[in-house]
Formats: sequence, C-alpha cells, structure tokens
Amino acid sequence: MSVYDVEIAGIDGSPSALAAQAGQVTLVVNVASKCGLTPQYTGLERVHEQYADRGFGVVGVPCNQFLGQEPGTAEEIVEFCSTTYGVTFALTEKIEVNGDGRHPLYEVLTATADAEGVDGDIRWNFEKFLVGRDGEVLARFAPQVEPEDPAVVAAIESAL
Repeated sequence: MSVYDVEIAGIDGSPSALAAQAGQVTLVVNVASKCGLTPQYTGLERVHEQYADRGFGVVGVPCNQFLGQEPGTAEEIVEFCSTTYGVTFALTEKIEVNGDGRHPLYEVLTATADAEGVDGDIRWNFEKFLVGRDGEVLARFAPQVEPEDPAVVAAIESAL
C-alpha cells in the first residue's frame, strides 16, 4: 500500500494531507512541542526548504503519546510551529502512533526497520520515515538522528 493512499486529515481539518505529497519524496515525522527533541523543527524546516524545489517535503504528525508532550489544540500547535520555528511544511491532525488506537499511517510506516534493525512501535517523538515518490517507505531514522544528519541527507538526495 502506498503511504500516499492513507487517509489522514491536515491539521486544519482538510482531507487527504498525504495525497498532496504523492509523486514527491517525503519525510514523515511524529512531532511534539514540549519535547527535548523539539528543536529538530529547525532542521526539518531547513531540509524542507532546501529540497522543496526538487520535489521534496516534510510532513509533521503531531502525537501526544509520549509523556503528554503535545497537549495543544490544532490551533495552538500551528501557532507554536509557525512563530517559534517558522514551520512552513505540512502538519496533519494529531493522532496516535502506537497501541490499539494507532493510526493506519503508522501501521504502514512501522513495518520498516531503521539501520539498526529496529521496527515496530515508535520509540519517541521525532522518529523519521523517508517515503519515495511511489509511496514506498525507503528508510527509518531514530528520534535522536537530526534531520540534517549526513545519513538523512544522503537518503533524501538518493531518493530525489
């Protein structure tokens, strides 16, 4: 199944947030506003801007499952991201990435293992998945791996 076929609303309630990415390379990241890794928004925005003209985009997926680190409403999340980090990339509705309420998007994504062979449940905020133009998951990166890490950048460039 193509990741781009999974129905997930945009943070503004618009339908099919991922459909707009079809045919592009996308970095899908579960995000949170009150996490020690939240400064990764800066790197996410930079890679988004750097490669946007080559058919690349970032999609942030707010999730409050890790110590309640994304408690805000949709409006609060948008305001925080835009005013604090200048985020221009797409954000989806807030969802669950693990457990019984896991969104179908993460059913698809979590089947992919990272470079250390870890698959399954999301470990923490800011776990990253690189999705190819055809909607197939190409790579998974642990939460601590920065968006501008050479391994992430190389994977993006290879996919483009």
